[in-house]
Amino acid sequence: MRHDKKNSTMKTMVFDGSTVGLVLSVFEKKVDEEGYIVECVSGQRVLSPRGDEVRIEDFAGITPGSEIILTKDLPSLLQYAERECVARK
Repeated sequence: MRHDKKNSTMKTMVFDGSTVGLVLSVFEKKVDEEGYIVECVSGQRVLSPRGDEVRIEDFAGITPGSEIILTKDLPSLLQYAERECVARK
């Protein structure tokens, strides 16, 4: 795990493969046998902001103060960045 201290108001944490499972478990999520992130209790697959089921290899993080799952694809990250910029105005 690495912390980015360039911006004092927002921290970025980068997780390697060995810590992703721990991060997911904190939010009561896990990876199913097909590689999708699911809710621990219900087994329901979690969705990205675009409504797509999220595979572990596409996992990019969980947004601060929520349980919105981000994926590594550019449209998902741009949508999140745009929403954050609007919220800060």
